[in-house]
Amino acid sequence: MTDYAIALSRKHPGREWTLNGNDYDSLVILDGGPKPTKKSLDDAWPTIQAEIAAEVEAKIEARQSALNKLSALGLTQNEIAALVGA
Repeated sequence: MTDYAIALSRKHPGREWTLNGNDYDSLVILDGGPKPTKKSLDDAWPTIQAEIAAEVEAKIEARQSALNKLSALGLTQNEIAALVGA
C-alpha cells in the first residue's frame, strides 16, 4: 500500500499539502500547484521503496566501513563503542 505522505515528500519536494491519515482523497494541495494523481503516486511507490531500502543499506555499509577503519587503526571495541555510541 502506498504511503502517500512519503510519496509526496519524495516525488514533490517543497510542495505544500495536507493529508488526513493516508487517504489520497483527503489530499489538499496548498501551494496552488496541480494535485498529483493517485495513479502517479501509486506507480512511483515501488521505486520509492527501492530508493529507501538502498539508502538504508548505504548507511549500514558506511557505518560498517567506519567501524572497520577504526578497528584497523588499533582501537579496541570499547573505544569504538565510546566513539560511535554502539
